[in-house]
Amino acid sequence: MLEPVTIMLTISGIFIISFMKGAFGGGFATIGIPLLALVMDPLAAGALLAPLFVAMDLAAWQFWKPANWSRPDLLVLLPGLVAGIGLGTILLDILDGRAIAILVALITLAYSGMWFLGGGRVVVRPRSSPKGLAAGIGTGISTMVAHAGGPPLALYLLRLGLPATLYAGTTHIVFSLGNAIKVVPWLWVGKIPPNFWWLMIIALPAVPVGVRLGWKLHGRLDQNRLYQLCYGLLVVTGLLLLWNGISGYLS
Repeated sequence: MLEPVTIMLTISGIFIISFMKGAFGGGFATIGIPLLALVMDPLAAGALLAPLFVAMDLAAWQFWKPANWSRPDLLVLLPGLVAGIGLGTILLDILDGRAIAILVALITLAYSGMWFLGGGRVVVRPRSSPKGLAAGIGTGISTMVAHAGGPPLALYLLRLGLPATLYAGTTHIVFSLGNAIKVVPWLWVGKIPPNFWWLMIIALPAVPVGVRLGWKLHGRLDQNRLYQLCYGLLVVTGLLLLWNGISGYLS
């Protein structure tokens, strides 16, 4: 856990996710497990990230205040989120590390493919409570299984045509609640290797630095270009993680 490559990947991943938290309210936590699973067990990676996500949320609270939340959407998203996290916990307790690696890779590649195939275009549609509840459930399952709740939530919120700040603030509060709920389940099902807590402490300073830098650049970033870069990275790490999971069954 304290080898140079592991430390470098962990700090890099935490910084990127923290930066996206400050700039867009979150949604790119999915980059974490595929990146860290290249050097550790996917369940250990998920357990490592869970408490750090809470630290990111606390650092970002000073920027994404209640005035930036879409309350009508939260009323349908949050109940679905809690139910989805419960379902995701059951899945994590059933599947082994290789299956988790493959599942995370497929989720990552599927959401990345949806973004690229869609060309980043957003079609504004009216608010729908059933769709909002379904998005909440999908977000809860994905965030629990793979810390990948961003895409299901984005697919719902982006189509509402919300202003950028309202979209980011709503995303932040959804994941703040989700991250707080899933810390204990992840530490329960995750595999805690030696030096686990030391690696977390080493990576922790990247959280406030990333969040603050993201906030300072909020509104000045080319969101589409940044999304393309991040999803490109997701495709690469997803493919590598898929190979790691499959080769684990073949060996």
